[in-house]
Amino acid sequence: MADKPDFTNHTGDDYEQGENIVYPKLYYTGIGSRETPIQILKLFIQIGKFLANKNYILRSGHAEGADSAFEYGCTMVNGQKEIYLPWKGFGDSDSNLVVKDYKAYEIAEQYHPYWYNLSQGAKKLQARNSHQVLGSDLNTPAKFIICWTKNGKGSGGTGQAIRIARHYEIPIFDAGSWNDIEDIKKELKLFLMKNEVQ
Repeated sequence: MADKPDFTNHTGDDYEQGENIVYPKLYYTGIGSRETPIQILKLFIQIGKFLANKNYILRSGHAEGADSAFEYGCTMVNGQKEIYLPWKGFGDSDSNLVVKDYKAYEIAEQYHPYWYNLSQGAKKLQARNSHQVLGSDLNTPAKFIICWTKNGKGSGGTGQAIRIARHYEIPIFDAGSWNDIEDIKKELKLFLMKNEVQ
């Protein structure tokens, strides 16, 4: 079992300096299936913009679909983002955050039910999920995750991120759990309020 991180001695890059106060940086993970419906993608673009304007730092993986929607919204307002890639140039991304840390693979192996059946490329994709949830140091969990999986069942690569997040008790909003877009918007608003995003 991976240990839950200890925040008592967090220093350095995980904090931002205000005029007189040091504020912890705020991270969220925005991910989801490549099959995310278009109306959800449009919502995720808006969420990417909204959270960037609230000074949240996006973590995502540049996959087609939900990942790209969050990234696009964030970029539209020049928000901060950490885009983790399984290999250099994935999806034509220019991000330098390429999976190299062996611990990312160890974490991925712990939470993937069929790890030994995966190809090397698939293992890199799964290891990328470790960073999306836990950050570059694998010790700074996101404050929450917003995603879409079919019927809210946590399938695919997004399911791997969800399994990691559940262990670290990170709140998860899976928009696939609802069918109606208005219900999704209502529930997402409540989720953000519960997680102190106003």
